Formats: sequence, C-alpha cells, structure tokens
Amino acid sequence: MHTIEKDIPVVTQWDEVIVPSASLFDLRLKEVWRYRDLLLLFVKRDFTAQYKQTVLGPLWHFIQPIFTTVVFLLVFHSIANIPTDGIEVIPFYMSGIAIWNYFSSCLTGTSSTFVANAHIFGKVYFPRMVIPLSNVMSNVVKFGIQFILLLAVMVWFGFKTGHFYISFTWLLLPVLVLMMAGMGLGLGIIISSLTTKYRDFTVLIGFAVQLLMYATPVVYPLSYLQNKSYQWVIAANPLTPIVEAFRYALFGKGSFDGLHLMYSGIFIIVTLFIGTMIFNKVERGFMDTV
Repeated sequence: MHTIEKDIPVVTQWDEVIVPSASLFDLRLKEVWRYRDLLLLFVKRDFTAQYKQTVLGPLWHFIQPIFTTVVFLLVFHSIANIPTDGIEVIPFYMSGIAIWNYFSSCLTGTSSTFVANAHIFGKVYFPRMVIPLSNVMSNVVKFGIQFILLLAVMVWFGFKTGHFYISFTWLLLPVLVLMMAGMGLGLGIIISSLTTKYRDFTVLIGFAVQLLMYATPVVYPLSYLQNKSYQWVIAANPLTPIVEAFRYALFGKGSFDGLHLMYSGIFIIVTLFIGTMIFNKVERGFMDTV
C-alpha cells in the first residue's frame, strides 16, 4: 500500500520582524535597550577613533580648555574687565568651558547622525537612535577628563586661599550634566532629521553654536546683566539656568533659581519628545534623500 504524505506547515520563528509602518508616538525605547551591547560598542568606537593616529590623544581634552581659558582671561577679564560673581577667575571660566563643551559636543555630533552614518544604515538594521545616544555617552568621558582638570585647579586655588568649598550642592552636578545631555540630544536629533534634506544645516550648526555660547552665561555671570534691556533674552535661554546652577553647585556663589531650572527641564522633555518623533519618522525613508 502507498501512503500519502500530507504537507505539514512549519512555523518559523524569526529573530527580527521589520514592519513598514509604525505609529508616530512609537518611541521604541525597549528596542534600544535590547541593543545596549551595540550602544556600548559605538561608544568605544567614537572615543578611540577620534584619537587614532594622533600624537597627544586624550591630552587634547586638557589642552583645549587651558588655551580657551587663557583667551578668556585676556579678552573678557583683562580687556573687558567683566566680573565673575566673586568666584576665582580661572575656575569660573573653566567651569563654564567644561559644561558648555559637553553640550556643544553632544549637539554637533548628534546633528550629523544620518549624514555621517548613511554607509552603516544602508547595510544593516538596528535602532537608529543608538547612534545619537552613543555620541552623548562618549562625550561624557571627554567631559569627565575636563572636569578632573577643573577639580585640580579648584584644589590648587583652595590651597592658595585656604578655602575649600564642599557642599551637598555637589549632588546636583550629575543632574545638571544629564540635563545638558538631554538638551544636546533633543536639539541634535531634530537638526539631524532636517539635514537629510537640507545639507546647509550642517554648516549653520557650527556657526549657531558659537553664537549661542555668547547668549549663555559662559564667560560672564547672569548678575552682570542686571538692569540691562537685553537681560530677558539671556534669561529666556534654557541653557542659562543650567550653567548658572552648575557654577552655584561647584562654588556656592552665583545665582540659583529653581523655577528657571524647572523651565529648562520642561523645555528638555518637550524637545526630546518632539525630536524623537521626528527622528523616528525621518529614519523610515531617509536613505532616499541622503
């Protein structure tokens, strides 16, 4: 007798399912967490690749703030004679440089996500948000190097003046750095989404960051602008409360406004939410325009 074998359907278990459409509010944060190993790999790549075939390597993170501080001392202290809110001049400038460099590095690095990584995005799938997040995390290492230099300068001035400031306000520092990271990430992913169609934004961002620094109290305290007509413009800058609070946490001098800091926090949350939605929408078809 002959037996007739019937086709038995085989259920295939796929490792990854790529869907053509998704909700605008689908942020896919769980998917990013699943690729955390790749995220750490990109962090290592960003940090090592920057100093490959360089003579001084990470020492550039010490050299850059030192030379910038010298320029600020010459221009804003010696020539313009701008006060520093009772804080020693060199630590004042170095603290502003450290927190500002972290923000600007996060912003400029994230803003070129699609253009700079198109060769990777076109070959393999992974959550595209991994790239800007890795940029923010790798810049934390650079910030840590400059912060160590700042602490060394503070200790030297502490021995010189006989006064060391250590307070519970130092607990605010990680929160303020996280806020700067969120600000740079949110604005950066919005700009990166725009650069897929408008390449001149990449040129504009470098110029805009330089101008934005002077609209933020990096080289001057906020109190210096009291009774001046344009003070409200600087105060409306969401970066201003963070920079002022960073100095206040370090030195116990300057201005600290909880309401303004809350305003910065709300601005960051809204920017991150809007930026993530735009980023997720653009990543679906950006290869057609990049």
